[in-house]
Amino acid sequence: EEEKKEGLIEFYDSFRDMFEFFCKNTTIHGTIRLVCSDSNRMKTAFWSLLLLASFGMLYWQFALMFSQYWAYPVVLTMSMHSEPKMFPAITICNLDPYRFELVSEHLVQLDHMAEESIAFLYGINTSASLFHMNEKNIHVKDLSSIGNLSRSSFKLSQNFSLLRMSDHNNRSGKKHSSVGFKLCNATGGNCFYKTYSSGMDAILEWYRFHYMNIMSQLPVIINISDHEEQIEDMVYSCQYDGEPCRPSDYVHFHHPVFGSCYTFNSKGTDPFWTATKPGIPYGLSLILRAEQKDHIPLLSTVAGVKVMIHNHNQTPFLEHEGFDIRPGIATTIGIQQDEVNRLGGNYGKCTTNGNDVNVKLLYNNSYTLQSFMPSLLMVRKCGCGYYYYPLPPGAEYCNYNKQPAWGHCFYQLYNRLRNHHLNCFDQCPKPCRESLYKVSAGTAKWPSAKSQDWIRQALRHQNGYNSTSNRNDIAKVTIFYQQLNYQSVNESPLLSENLLLSSMGSQWSLWFGSSVLSVVEMFELLIDTLVLSLLFCYQRFRSKKTLKVAHTPTIPS
Repeated sequence: EEEKKEGLIEFYDSFRDMFEFFCKNTTIHGTIRLVCSDSNRMKTAFWSLLLLASFGMLYWQFALMFSQYWAYPVVLTMSMHSEPKMFPAITICNLDPYRFELVSEHLVQLDHMAEESIAFLYGINTSASLFHMNEKNIHVKDLSSIGNLSRSSFKLSQNFSLLRMSDHNNRSGKKHSSVGFKLCNATGGNCFYKTYSSGMDAILEWYRFHYMNIMSQLPVIINISDHEEQIEDMVYSCQYDGEPCRPSDYVHFHHPVFGSCYTFNSKGTDPFWTATKPGIPYGLSLILRAEQKDHIPLLSTVAGVKVMIHNHNQTPFLEHEGFDIRPGIATTIGIQQDEVNRLGGNYGKCTTNGNDVNVKLLYNNSYTLQSFMPSLLMVRKCGCGYYYYPLPPGAEYCNYNKQPAWGHCFYQLYNRLRNHHLNCFDQCPKPCRESLYKVSAGTAKWPSAKSQDWIRQALRHQNGYNSTSNRNDIAKVTIFYQQLNYQSVNESPLLSENLLLSSMGSQWSLWFGSSVLSVVEMFELLIDTLVLSLLFCYQRFRSKKTLKVAHTPTIPS
């Protein structure tokens, strides 16, 4: 008998013939048992249930894999690299805020208010020891048209007096006192006390609050950093990798609390700052003036120098990071770098440069999470800008003569942010790429008792150092790479497309012992079923039409 050849599309006599042909010729394991065991109904039923159960388990595993894939999980991979790299940006501040001549009278009034508050709280007269009314003020030239802002309509408010409050501790049965000041909204119906358990912290924050209102009177066109002292007055010696620093290696800016600041290697593009060797001799070495002139002592009670190590093109947020260098001490700071690379997109919310954030940033430097917070909070919520931060176009700095309730708004926002009630991490994406610096420091007395005479004499001749006493008014700082090895932490998809297809193929082989060609065979079966169904429907339609014509009655003439 001649063997029947298989055609491009099989035209079977029935669905049974088609199913039987599929079971005998497919590469899917177990289907042939449905045909071979057709004489034994129990075996046929058993294998039918077994195949259906295998199909159910297969697609259940597929559902689990797709649900995990659409959750977009990530896995962290860590790798070590060793290569020459750019030295980080270093910011130093003298911790010595100064009096500005245009608002000098208001600052004197604020000092008197602080003196009265301290005397009221603690019974201490601080006028002779704390406040120096004859300190030198910073004078700005060519501003005769502005006049003296101290004679303007601005008045220091007496509504924020420091108070001592007592609260009863139910556990210990003792009374504890706290110090703070009262803040109210515009109508006065919603008030709260900004309190501190430490009176020192309360006085400093109270003074800073008034100081920000005073400084908001300065015209925005004034660049205060242009009228401060020069770098030679603060940095007596600067060397990197054994070479003296150049004027192009630093930029100068003013901080309202931390005083005069300089950032070295701010851009990170000069090959001069490329680190090729680790160790102390190849780092940045600075000899700094750490003298406390007490221009505004209640803004900064620390004597020394503020140092912050950060990324290039990044605004240094000195109130959140950095550390203080003690006068009369040589400090060596070893740094190690870690890099974090995030995927972004469906795998997590991050931004490359902040352009895709729906809030306009106040800083033109590279994006950081801290730079987003002021932009989000103050101007949008309170309607004015905090003097700490840059001012957006069309806005003005907060001033309780014009906005009496801005302090209430600011401190409420600050408390909500600190208690994680603002949901900022949903609105404030992390940077997709950032460098983190781990530091370790060591200190020693410098200069020593036997070497301080000739060191001070050398500084006096070279840099105009004018100290004749044994005060600790200088400090030495050395910042260096401990090693050029750095650790890179990268996010990668836990389930990529290739891994997903591989997992699906593994599950298919586990439950049916077949390959992707078996899937093609199933599609072929579906196509044959569809074609055969259409043919049967067409034949049924033709047969009904023929039967209708045969039964049509003949009309006699």
